[in-house]
Amino acid sequence: MRALVAALVAAFLMLVPSALCAQSAAEILLENRALVEKPSRQTIGPVIAALAASGDARAADILAGWANKGLGLRKSDGAFFLIAATADGYALTALDGSDAGTAAKAEITELRPNSGVRGLISLALVQFRLTDPDPARRAEALATIARDPAPELLAPLRASLDDEADPALAAQKDRLNRLLTLRFDPDSAARVAAIDSFSGDLGLDLRAALNPLLATVRKAAPLITPIDGNIARDLTPGDDLTEVEAYDLLVAANLAPARLSRADLKAALVANIVDGRVAGTPVADLNTQAARNAAYTALEAAGIVPLAATDEEVTQASASHRFVEVYTEPDPKVTTAAARALKAIETKLALMQAADLGLDALSLASIYFLAAIGLAITFGVMRVINMAHGEFIMLGAYTGYVVQLFIPNYTLSLIVAPPLAFAVTFAAGVAMERLVIRHLYKRPLETLLATFGISIALQQLAKTVFGTQARPLTAPAWLDGALSVNDVVQVSYIRIAIFVLALIFLAVFLFIMKRTRLGLEVRAVQQNPSMAASMGINPDRINMLTFGLGSGIAGIAGIAIGLFAKVTSELGSDYIVQSFMTVVVGGVGNIWGTLAGAAMIGGLQKGIEFLNPSNTLAAQTYMILFIILFIQFRPRGIIALKGRAAGD
Repeated sequence: MRALVAALVAAFLMLVPSALCAQSAAEILLENRALVEKPSRQTIGPVIAALAASGDARAADILAGWANKGLGLRKSDGAFFLIAATADGYALTALDGSDAGTAAKAEITELRPNSGVRGLISLALVQFRLTDPDPARRAEALATIARDPAPELLAPLRASLDDEADPALAAQKDRLNRLLTLRFDPDSAARVAAIDSFSGDLGLDLRAALNPLLATVRKAAPLITPIDGNIARDLTPGDDLTEVEAYDLLVAANLAPARLSRADLKAALVANIVDGRVAGTPVADLNTQAARNAAYTALEAAGIVPLAATDEEVTQASASHRFVEVYTEPDPKVTTAAARALKAIETKLALMQAADLGLDALSLASIYFLAAIGLAITFGVMRVINMAHGEFIMLGAYTGYVVQLFIPNYTLSLIVAPPLAFAVTFAAGVAMERLVIRHLYKRPLETLLATFGISIALQQLAKTVFGTQARPLTAPAWLDGALSVNDVVQVSYIRIAIFVLALIFLAVFLFIMKRTRLGLEVRAVQQNPSMAASMGINPDRINMLTFGLGSGIAGIAGIAIGLFAKVTSELGSDYIVQSFMTVVVGGVGNIWGTLAGAAMIGGLQKGIEFLNPSNTLAAQTYMILFIILFIQFRPRGIIALKGRAAGD
């Protein structure tokens, strides 16, 4: 029907005498009053086409009013008006745009086109909206074309290209023109050129336009009969399609009779037993399938039963016919160009998916690095297995939430929260070290149990204070959305911010450890506590500050993690296992090892999830198993600690 509308518009523009083309919209409606009063999608197309091609300046308004139930017919004289409902009836506007007064509802028949008719009217309106002075109307028309492309829209779209003043809309029109050209242009060379013009493009709209060009249907024909059409490939029964599918194609093409089922065969033979025989064969001899098939064939020859194929005949028929897939697009040049373009897209798409997976792995590695860097400090320097490290991350996230309760400006709160979270968790870490940890040095089992108990206590405290429901830690508006390279590669601004924060942490940590007295003393205590003490360094003080520093960094990491994860009392427990794995795999006591461990675990987890996306629990399990095997071969981690401390 839409093709009919397009054909009629073209006919009115090119073939109909100019006097007829000069008909006003009102005259066209009056001449076709019966069709307009009771329109249907099958009959109203020529009227809509005539209105669109009339050249009447009011045609677009009339069509729009008709589509929106704003066209009415006065019962007394059969005149058409644009109508607008009022309290007492309708306000009338003549089709030439002049005011026609008012009328009671009983005097007007409101025309209510169904959805099919409204679709045809909307299609006709597109050509008007493409050149509408309002850019919003033009954008709406382009959206309509993109949503429901049709061959009849190509000509008005091309006609509007040269007059488009808006650069953004001009680009959209040019892209849509090429998309419609590659699908609907009658010129094969123009279609191939349009396909080639999208070289390197990964747009979903392009793939949606190319895929129909490579749609295929299956056909069958006798071996000696050539098959017309643009053949995509030959099909082999048993490999490319089952024997049942192959024979069904023959039946659908009227090249073979329907298959004879065992039940129908038995019923036909029983019904045709005469004097103990079926088609001359004694019933006693019908004890094999071949004999029964032969009897049925004899009945077919006599015209007693309908034609049907036995198993042997099915096999013979399949072997004597050719089966192919034929493109629905008849032009081989177009399908070749489309296949070439889609293959290039698939190759580039695979590369982009790999890049996107790499960015996801990098983002996850940044999160694990932030979560583990504090643990690397305490574990590397003090050899303390702190099972409460995750709860310091949780305390940092809750600190950010509390800050936002008092500072509703999310940007300002994000500036205030990190130093405050560092202070809170630093103090908590120092208190924990002074009250518990320092009494348990060189007693790893007792330290593990004590810190595990503290982690449970901190979780319960958080539940008591903040409840069990997740609390929001809202990112500022400038962190909303994602950086989109194309339809495949996208990374959220929050993930980018976390990556930048991880780099800042790395730089600050290296500065502290390499350029400050505290860093020098920490490294000395890490390598040889006894020698450091003899040089005037207080190992007890260094251990306290180290534990506080590691806890404070965990608090800042909690804010970063809380921006995209749910802030609950279990937040830290979601990351404690990965934090320990990061430190152990990377190499205890080495910041570069922690970075390498985070990269390895983040990449490994994302890779496993990509291969098995439906089961994230399996991904965690496989990752742990891999790390266990890795530790067997490299027990000191990726970057092993050197010096005397390496033997501790």
